[in-house]
Amino acid sequence: MSELSSSTAENAVAPGHLYVVATPIGNLGDLSPRAQAVLRGVDRICAEDTRTSGSLLAHFGIQRPLSPLHEHNEDRAVADVLAQLREGRAVAVISDAGTPLISDPGFVLVRAAREAGIPVIAVPGPCAAIAALSLAGLPSDAFCFAGFLPHKQSARRERLRELGGLPQTLIFYESSHRIAETLDDLVAELGPERRVCLAREITKRFEQSVLLPASELVAWLAADSNRGRGEFVLVIEGAPAASAGKTEQLRLLRVLLKELSPAKAARVAAELTGARKNELYALAMELGSSGGSE
Repeated sequence: MSELSSSTAENAVAPGHLYVVATPIGNLGDLSPRAQAVLRGVDRICAEDTRTSGSLLAHFGIQRPLSPLHEHNEDRAVADVLAQLREGRAVAVISDAGTPLISDPGFVLVRAAREAGIPVIAVPGPCAAIAALSLAGLPSDAFCFAGFLPHKQSARRERLRELGGLPQTLIFYESSHRIAETLDDLVAELGPERRVCLAREITKRFEQSVLLPASELVAWLAADSNRGRGEFVLVIEGAPAASAGKTEQLRLLRVLLKELSPAKAARVAAELTGARKNELYALAMELGSSGGSE
C-alpha cells in the first residue's frame, strides 16, 4: 500500500488552493474529519445553495464566509473567486449534497483554476452514483455515468438508444416525478430483460435498493406508492456484445438512410463495420418500414 497521510486542523489547508469538498447525501455522519477540517480552515466556501449549506455547516459548528456558486451565476462568480485565490486565500467549493461537479455546479470554476495554475485539491467523500454502483451487484470495472436523463420522453428515449448499446454498466439519476415513465422507457428501448438496480434515498432513513429485470422493476415500483418517493439512482446492466454491435449498426444505418437507398446504405455500412451486407440490408429495410424509429 502506498504511504498514507494525516491532515489535522492545523495543516488541512494551504494558501491559494481550491478545495473540492464532498458533503453528505443524507447522513450527516458521512462528512469526514478531513472535510470538516478543510471547511474550518479555508477563508471562503462557495456553495450551491447558501441556505442549505449554511444549515450543514451550523450543525458542525463551522463558521466561514459563504458565497453562492450555482448554474445561474458560476460564470460571473469565477472571476471573484480566482482573485481571492491569487491573493493567497484558500477556498472550498461544495454542493448541496455529494461530490461537487457530479451533476452539480463547479466545473467552470475548477477549469478556470486549472487554467490559471491554481492548485486544485479533492477532499473525497459521498457520491450517490458510486454508492449505488457499489451496492448494485452489476459489473463495476467499467461504467458510464450520464447524470439525469432528459425531461421530455422523445429526448429521453433517444438518449437511452444512444447509450443502451454500450457494454459498460450505465448510471443515471432520476427524480420521483419521472421515475415511472423512465422505467417504461427503459423497457421499450433496452428490452424487458435488461437488469436494472433501482436505489432510492441512499444513506437516508428509508434507503432501499432492488435489482430486477426492467419489466419486473416496473411492476415492483407500481406495487407500493412509497417506492416512488425520494431521489433515485438507476444502475443498468451493460448490453451484451452482440446487442452492442447491432446498436452501432442501427445508428450508422439511420444516418446513411437519410441520403442513400437501403442497398447502398447496407453496402457502405458493411465496408465500415465489417458486418455482412445482407444482414445490414435486412436491418435497413426494417428501419425503412418502421420509419427509422426502432
